[in-house]
Amino acid sequence: MVIMPLVVLFLLLAGFVVLQINSAGKPKPYLGEDGKVLPNSISEKGFVDINGGRLGFFIKGKTLNNPVLLYLHGGMPDYFFTDKYPTGLHDIFTIVWFEQRGAGLSYAARYKDREITIDDLISDTKEITNYLRNRFAQYKIYLMAHSGGSYLGIKTIAKYPELYAAYIGVCQISFQKRSEKKAYDYIIEEYKNGSKLMFQSIAYSKL
Repeated sequence: MVIMPLVVLFLLLAGFVVLQINSAGKPKPYLGEDGKVLPNSISEKGFVDINGGRLGFFIKGKTLNNPVLLYLHGGMPDYFFTDKYPTGLHDIFTIVWFEQRGAGLSYAARYKDREITIDDLISDTKEITNYLRNRFAQYKIYLMAHSGGSYLGIKTIAKYPELYAAYIGVCQISFQKRSEKKAYDYIIEEYKNGSKLMFQSIAYSKL
């Protein structure tokens, strides 16, 4: 009788391992024309412990001979877009899609009870950078950031320029308050013009 619960437990654990191995979150490997995994390529989902958090990332690259590029997302992680909209970056870089503290793979419920500051994110970026430098034996890596992540990108570059070969800003934030003021003025102006056109249309339709 004691053996049966142990067998059931073993089967459950085995099933869990199989599900993890075949989960949709596991990135597809790069295959050659022969259907075999490209030698020296990398395609993995991983985690690293940084500043008390377990932070996640995806690493993709067709050859480890390429330089390493760390990517900082904007308002949400966007690695999941890459299957439908390939970037081509994995041809020239070993690209690391880092999911920042509190988002995606790096989400934890406890973050609801505390504020994540820009200093936290800068420190996380520095630590994942050093992890990648050590892991891939590269003295400097490249840093690319998109939209909201570009604010973090320039703050990190300004503080630790010695860690990076170059920085690439996509939809770069510069004067955010000025941008928001210009966007606000534009929306108000368009609304006013739109209202005038709407009233004119109503007037003509009654003629």
